Amino acid sequence: MTRASLDKQPHEVASMFDDVAERYDLTNDVLSLGQDRRWRKEVAKAVDARPAQKVLDLAAGTGTSSLPFAQTGAYVVPCDFSQGMLQVGKQRRPWLPYTAGDATRLPFKDDTFDAVTISFGLRNVQDTDAALREMQRVTRPGGRIVICEFSHPTWAPFRTVYTEYLMRALPPVARAVSSNPDAYVYLAESIRAWPDQPALAERLGKAGWSRVAWRNLSGGIVALHRGFKES
Repeated sequence: MTRASLDKQPHEVASMFDDVAERYDLTNDVLSLGQDRRWRKEVAKAVDARPAQKVLDLAAGTGTSSLPFAQTGAYVVPCDFSQGMLQVGKQRRPWLPYTAGDATRLPFKDDTFDAVTISFGLRNVQDTDAALREMQRVTRPGGRIVICEFSHPTWAPFRTVYTEYLMRALPPVARAVSSNPDAYVYLAESIRAWPDQPALAERLGKAGWSRVAWRNLSGGIVALHRGFKES
């Protein structure tokens, strides 16, 4: 079994997700106490995909996050660099056009997509800034980016409780439901090390995105960031 380190070597992260692919969706549902379903709905609202639009869903894993976009009539491309995740996804949802790809070197032409989104995957990319620039490159002028990522609770007492949950409660729960519980120790550590809401917004701006804003979900456990590519 594989546990990635916080320097996020791509082969380590991909291998770690290969290990957890089969039960990944179930584990997320348990660890988030079912909140991941609500978060996905909020992502779909923020992306606001329309029929015939092209949506790139990065770190799509098994494609669960891609379904709301497909249901709007948009053409959605689930993209992930974990072959294990893509294989499980292809077995479950063979109609989706799964694509293997690294967020820092996307296999798409400039100005291809109306929207690019990534949920709970950006913090696993080795070079966050390169990924934000790549997402901007493949988005058409006037298009948008939506990032859903674990963040920093805004209420200090709750932030303390949440941090204790991540490091103490999450690994034992993961041992009960995941095929690779060590992977969830890494995930807890990566959440703690991730920049807060204003810091991520600043990085989006530096990568070329305009009108950057964010909205907190579940008290800041998760934040939705959105930006636009100027025409």
